[in-house]
Amino acid sequence: MKKIRNFCIIAHIDHGKSTLADRLLERTGTIQITEGQMLDDMDLEKERGITIKSHAIQMEYQHGGETYTLNLIDTPGHVDFSYEVSRSIAACEGCLLVVDATQGVQAQTISNLYMAIEHDLEIIPVLNKCDMINAMPEEVEDEIVELLGCDHSDILRASAKTGEGVDEILEAIVERIPCPTGDEDAPLQALIFDSVFNPFRGIIAYFKIVNGHISTNEQVLFVNTKKQYQADEIGVLKMDLSPRKELHCGDVGYIVSGIKTATEVKVGDTITSVSNQCKEAISGFEEVKPMVFAGVYPIETEDFEQLRASLEKLQLNDASLTFSPESSVALGFGFRCGFLGLLHMEIIQERLDREFNMNVITTVPNVSYHIFNKHGEMAEVHNPAGMPDAIEIEHIEEPYIRASIITQTDYIGAIMKLCLSKRGELVKQEYVSGNRVELHYDMPLAEIVIDFYDKLKSISKGYASFDYHPIGFRPSKLIKLDILLNGEPVDALSTLTHVDNSVYFGRRMCERLKELLPRQQFDIAIQAAIGAKIIARETVKQVRKDVTAKCYGGDISRKRKLLEKQKRGKKRMKEIGNVQVPQKAFLAVLKLD
Repeated sequence: MKKIRNFCIIAHIDHGKSTLADRLLERTGTIQITEGQMLDDMDLEKERGITIKSHAIQMEYQHGGETYTLNLIDTPGHVDFSYEVSRSIAACEGCLLVVDATQGVQAQTISNLYMAIEHDLEIIPVLNKCDMINAMPEEVEDEIVELLGCDHSDILRASAKTGEGVDEILEAIVERIPCPTGDEDAPLQALIFDSVFNPFRGIIAYFKIVNGHISTNEQVLFVNTKKQYQADEIGVLKMDLSPRKELHCGDVGYIVSGIKTATEVKVGDTITSVSNQCKEAISGFEEVKPMVFAGVYPIETEDFEQLRASLEKLQLNDASLTFSPESSVALGFGFRCGFLGLLHMEIIQERLDREFNMNVITTVPNVSYHIFNKHGEMAEVHNPAGMPDAIEIEHIEEPYIRASIITQTDYIGAIMKLCLSKRGELVKQEYVSGNRVELHYDMPLAEIVIDFYDKLKSISKGYASFDYHPIGFRPSKLIKLDILLNGEPVDALSTLTHVDNSVYFGRRMCERLKELLPRQQFDIAIQAAIGAKIIARETVKQVRKDVTAKCYGGDISRKRKLLEKQKRGKKRMKEIGNVQVPQKAFLAVLKLD
């Protein structure tokens, strides 16, 4: 155990985390870098420059005549995957805090850093991209010193691109990060920090042994799911899986036991031995809860079963995706899917298109609400169509988040205005350094799921960084807004909105639908209603034939007779006619600003 070092790298998106990981692997001779990034192997990861799926890899490093085993447990950088980050951090004893010398400290760096401090990790600050022309090493070093309370001499300057400073980082990992602590003779206690799906071998779980040891063919128990398996194969994680007969306290490895269902392996669960069980699970385990919900429908109705199969395969790779069948009058049969956040939703859509060639329509994303009835019973609702009648509702609670925005002082006014328009409440404002300020806001999650991040980026010219974490549910004045066409509600167009925005939103929806609905042989009344009260109305005028064209001169009663006859026909047509909502009208309402 004295020769093992377990560490992770935490950084904001685009601060060079994956490039630095590749340099460490190259310098320790673990792999030969042939092209691009080796750890981020998904096309989407390479294109967007983000880590979606975390990886773990073992390196051998010679230092002072001794061979050290370094386990790098990589973490995703985006806020949507913060639970995975917390479990990866829990499996380490130290971390490299990578900060871009051209950008300085940003929001996610801070939130992941606090997580690392909570787990008592040894933090090694690394200033990356020092070779860039626009680097500001002195200023950014001051920010790091202020944040961590460390000395200037503790900060390592490096460039992951050129490889400068990588040897110093490897030496610091061995000298500064403590070796794992644990009892080799205690009952087995291992923390699962990730899992991957292999089509031939099932789910492969990655774990770190906190206490005890594990050997091949041992019967093991997953504490939180209460499932028992046989360890068909165990081993360590090189670039490929490398089998071993036994793994000991402090080791990071994998277990293959033929598990076929993604939901049976949960990140954060504890593995123990059936014959010699540990007294308690490792603390910190949580069920991953989806935050954002949206309906996913196939464009062609006959692709419904194919969409189900595609979602099931995606769920094997990504256990945080949840879905259940639902139907809509406007869109037919589809699925209500739960995502960790907007980026997660975007990635799932992209993967459905690329990996499974599925063309889908995604409805407007919404969040889950807690609805309390007059008897004090609570129901969780993800879809406005599932709302009970307004008379039965006592009150509604919606999820709130604590948002942290770091920006330059020039943009404070515009950002505060944006947050206030999204029902945000300022909690505190503090200066990080010279002209950079951190704003903390409490906001409803529903207000940020559509276009908040895009607007924030445009008003701050791309300089603001944004991070958030859920802080629970709060009572809110929410109402269901229905859209009626000729008195018939259209389920797929109903939304939950705040009382203050409802009239404006209803009016905008009616105006937009009026532009997009095709004219019929009868008038179409488009109404926005809250319960029985109509708050806005537009009319799509009927297509008329000029029945009086053949009357030239003569008595007025002839014209009147023909118009009355046409009126009766239109009335009868309205009774039997129904309005089809075209797909483009439906999608345009979702993009309503």
